[in-house]
Amino acid sequence: MTRDPDLTCDVAIIGAGSAGLAAERAARKDGARTLLIDPDFRGTLCANTGCMPSKLVIAAAHAAHALDRAPVFGIHPGTVMIDGAAVMARVRSERDRFAAATRESLQDLPAGTMLRARARFLAADRLALSDGRVIAARAVVIATGSVAAVPPPFRDLGPRILTNETLFDLPDLPESLAVIGAGPIGLEMAQAMGRLGVRVTLFDQGDRLGKARCDRVHDAIRQAVARDVTLCLGVEVEARAHPDGIAIRWTGDSTGDQVFGHVLVATGRPPNLDGLDLDRTGLALDDHGTPEFDPATMQCGDAAIFIAGDADADRTLLHEASTEGAIAGRNAARWPEVTPAERSLQFAMTFIDPPMATLGADPGDGAICGHADYSDQGRARVEARAEGAVTLYADADGVLTGADLCCPGAETMAHLLAWSIQSGATASGLLSLPFYHPTQVEGLKPALRQICRDTRQPEPEGRDFGTPPGA
Repeated sequence: MTRDPDLTCDVAIIGAGSAGLAAERAARKDGARTLLIDPDFRGTLCANTGCMPSKLVIAAAHAAHALDRAPVFGIHPGTVMIDGAAVMARVRSERDRFAAATRESLQDLPAGTMLRARARFLAADRLALSDGRVIAARAVVIATGSVAAVPPPFRDLGPRILTNETLFDLPDLPESLAVIGAGPIGLEMAQAMGRLGVRVTLFDQGDRLGKARCDRVHDAIRQAVARDVTLCLGVEVEARAHPDGIAIRWTGDSTGDQVFGHVLVATGRPPNLDGLDLDRTGLALDDHGTPEFDPATMQCGDAAIFIAGDADADRTLLHEASTEGAIAGRNAARWPEVTPAERSLQFAMTFIDPPMATLGADPGDGAICGHADYSDQGRARVEARAEGAVTLYADADGVLTGADLCCPGAETMAHLLAWSIQSGATASGLLSLPFYHPTQVEGLKPALRQICRDTRQPEPEGRDFGTPPGA
């Protein structure tokens, strides 16, 4: 028998990260009485340990790399000294500003909305709080985020084992760093640390960097990262404590044994669902214990329970977390009326140099492909950044469906392509639009022309007058 509740609400949201905050706003905007539950209210993952502190490290790496590259232009800056303590001090200072801003936004919530506690399910419509109170909610949104995974070989080896949740608190740059995992976090931090003078080796069981789909793009990624980082792919890794740090032994496509000052474990961030007692909800769970849900509604089965953000392990990106939170909050407020939402194009970016971006679902074997090589692209050569590749995907009618990029300017071009793909653009249609010269965007033309040829679309005439080869 369930005890009487201490609190009641229309929608209870567990977790006050990007997805939880979006869910609370959406539910309250729809007229729901909300309760937002979080043990810390420390701000979002993005601000504290994700997007922003990592980009602060990368920004410092860009500055150092610009000095290294300056002699190409006949500019010789002299002896460069990287003050690691100052680098990390700025990372923490700016990170704390971003995190404080997210916490300040909580002050706009109605009084009594925030509950500082942990929550677990007693039933599908009942939550027990760690402070002893019980909530009866008409609907619940799970937005508990994710946690850094630390596999067994690296557990119990002390503070020299880092994750993205501890890396940015280092008082100084490490002398040497082993990075375990070649996903986005591993790639970004490995290259950035390498450019800041840290001796970095990147290990991964697989032979693919950043989950790249296209071989040409993967080759560009590998070439770029290998300049600053030693790559050990296709290997199994063992770790043990050593008086000078952590000893790493690896076997597989290569073998070796080396001591590193620190080890960054970047092997993924599984959903933070432990302690929720999901077994009491009656929900169907997948093999990893994550509730099965509809990505168009964020509803778990037919229950009045919704899930959003990293907690669902689907599209683990900030903009997707905010979108999912808004969908979940709105549908939770309106339950049992649940309305599917049209999801945006899948779009992910990794902030290496040159940047990497992936647009659209896996194209499969039947996609029409257009390729562009940036190793001799005009504007890229001007900037001494001529490297990289682009692959565009289209259907049989020439309608663009996706893209893979690793090239200069990819951060901007990926957005332009994402907007074009989502609006139903064709390769021929994009070629009919203006391309300013000399820009990196011009480098997309060969890929667009190839798709036009393969789908027998007309190539607009007169658009390339005066454009020199390689531009």
